Amino acid sequence: MGTVVCKTTDIPVGGSKAFETEGEKVLVFHLEDGFYATQARCTHLFMSLEKGKVMEGCNVQCPFHRAQFDIRTGEVAKWANFPPGVQLLNAVRKEKALKTFPVQVQGDDVVVG
Repeated sequence: MGTVVCKTTDIPVGGSKAFETEGEKVLVFHLEDGFYATQARCTHLFMSLEKGKVMEGCNVQCPFHRAQFDIRTGEVAKWANFPPGVQLLNAVRKEKALKTFPVQVQGDDVVVG
């Protein structure tokens, strides 16, 4: 069924916005080829991705430890690598993909779920 979270004009291409849907906080991204949704927290240390940078292509970079995830699939593109020494923590915090959610555009509405 899904939840209408915004209008297609609410998020510019290359941008993202956080929403609450069905009890879960999600980030909706507007890429060149459409809209995508992922969980709103990085899987490394569960920090917010809301201020994450959308990198060239289709990755979002966590602003804290610079882990990068493919927005379309949730897969890890690059695991946490900042600041120096965070790699020691990575021995315990193994790579884990972001959860993704189906997105549909229905008229001018962006629907997640």
